[in-house]
Amino acid sequence: MSRVHPDVTIYDTFPKLLDYNAEHWPNDIAMREKTLGIWKELTWGDYQQMVRNIALGLQELGLGRGDAVGLIGDNRPEWVAGEIGVHAVGGMIFGIYQDSLNEEVAYLINYAGARVILAEDEEQVDKVLEIAEQCPCVEHIIYSDPRGMRKYDDPRLMSFAELLRRGAACHDTNPDSYRQLVAAGHGDDTAILCPTSGTTGKPKLAMLQAGALLNHCVYYLQADPRKPGDNYVSMLPLPWVMEQVYAVCQALMTRLVVNFVEEPETQMEDLREIGPHFVLLAPRVWESLAADVQARMMDASPFKRWIYQFCIRRAINSFKQTGQPSKLAYWLIFKPLKDRLGFSNLQSAATGGAALGPDTFKFFLSMGVPLRQIYGQTELAGAYTIHEADDVDFDSVGIPFEGSDIRIDKPDENGVGEIIARNPGMFSGYFKNDEATRESVDSDGWMRTGDAGYFKKENGHLVVIDRISDIAVTACGNRFSPQFIENKLKFSPFIAEVVVLGHEKPFLTAMICIRFDIVAKWAEKRGIAFTNYINLSAQDEVYNRIQKEVEMVNATLPEAHRIHKFLLLYKQLDADDGELTRTRKVRRGVIREVYSDIISGLYSGSAAIPVDTVITFQDGTTSRLQTSLRVVELLNDKNEKVA
Repeated sequence: MSRVHPDVTIYDTFPKLLDYNAEHWPNDIAMREKTLGIWKELTWGDYQQMVRNIALGLQELGLGRGDAVGLIGDNRPEWVAGEIGVHAVGGMIFGIYQDSLNEEVAYLINYAGARVILAEDEEQVDKVLEIAEQCPCVEHIIYSDPRGMRKYDDPRLMSFAELLRRGAACHDTNPDSYRQLVAAGHGDDTAILCPTSGTTGKPKLAMLQAGALLNHCVYYLQADPRKPGDNYVSMLPLPWVMEQVYAVCQALMTRLVVNFVEEPETQMEDLREIGPHFVLLAPRVWESLAADVQARMMDASPFKRWIYQFCIRRAINSFKQTGQPSKLAYWLIFKPLKDRLGFSNLQSAATGGAALGPDTFKFFLSMGVPLRQIYGQTELAGAYTIHEADDVDFDSVGIPFEGSDIRIDKPDENGVGEIIARNPGMFSGYFKNDEATRESVDSDGWMRTGDAGYFKKENGHLVVIDRISDIAVTACGNRFSPQFIENKLKFSPFIAEVVVLGHEKPFLTAMICIRFDIVAKWAEKRGIAFTNYINLSAQDEVYNRIQKEVEMVNATLPEAHRIHKFLLLYKQLDADDGELTRTRKVRRGVIREVYSDIISGLYSGSAAIPVDTVITFQDGTTSRLQTSLRVVELLNDKNEKVA
């Protein structure tokens, strides 16, 4: 394959690649940002100038090689430019999820020893100022949105505009200073301190080198090519390693146009306006899109619903038999549906970070969306397997990139064991945590992923079963993967989240969170009165609807893997409560602790479980909640109760 990007052994840092692009294509569009309903464009020349002024401004503030800088806020051009500006002075960046709580922000700032924080707006500045006494390492807080900032007089505060002004003045005084900074950079320098997901505890910071990341992306682009001018919409948080791979690394290497949406609430509308060539969406987003499509069909006429179901069945059968979508189904419903979703120009679509249920996968492939599953870890440059365009296996995560090695450690009689991997982009270790590095990586450079999986004999695809720590065994000795069952249940438009239980128990149970907007719409059409999430989730009609969804999934599972009891939780699982990671993965240990009484009630034989707890709302106010959760007991194949 001919190279479509600069030689990353020469241009081995992000600032070097940016300079190359700005020198050769200064007037081509590099980024767009939607502001007040208008898309504003930045060329590669604009991009490079912004980065240059940021770097020189930071250098004047005393930032230098090896210093850490935190970035917090929504995805914006200033976020990416700030990152590359920090790299230019030899610093290391770490992203902070913009919805992080104060204690999470303080932990990361102190862990990294950040001297400078680049914050988007007043909300994020407030967050940093509130923890300032806990973070004595912070010397400067630079904000990009000046609205609401006049009331502050903290000496550490500086506007982004002032930083750029200082940098521009430095450049006028010494025009060669920035080029000297960039030339001094090396691919082996640690560029990113990337936070891990923190599924089992507080996140660690993986040290990622720019040269290694770019080298790994060479193999990624062989497996999933890009070309200059292709549009990408940046929707996933930039602290996540895969958004770094797409919006920073691949954009610099292939000159993708990176588009930034106006607000998270407008992202799907903004995506439709751009009509991107590539998208990377989390499994939760794909699940939500599928649920929204199915919810719209609830309002359709009986004839349209029949057409929809006919096309779905025909499309899935066609894909199973030929590997291609049904042409009839495509022209009847899927082409206009793709147009409505903004997917008409898609050349490749990806999902990763967690498993995507096979049913959701089939739905989009049948629609003609070129969806591929990717798999990897933060420490291993985000992804190192992918489906080939003509070889998609619903149950797998595809095959390894060239240059990536995977093996199964200590496989059992079925070939299942722990997935062990290494690749050119893998981290150089955990920041300030040599012990954790030694526990994860052996002397030959193989990293233990903590995931259980196996290779399919017929096609060599990697199948990821679940986290090893999450694979459960019932009291009867039946092994099961909670995640696999949960993903099948979440294909239902009525179910937002679910936790399957049953380890060392006589049978499986589930705690289910309803998808409030869709269930509310369904309830309103049927004249069911409710006031809020708690009240809606307790309605008998809602329980009956969810029971049908669970029974449909049960019918596709072996008897030992079926749900025998379930209840509807009184709240959504929330990252702010520690129940989910910031990448929306369930923290099962927290769930077992927080809901221990409810879990015990599911196995006690009770028909209802009393709840007396305190609910904390987003504004910090609290309210006491006293309610009773109904337990639904399902029947087995013989119409007998299991428990």
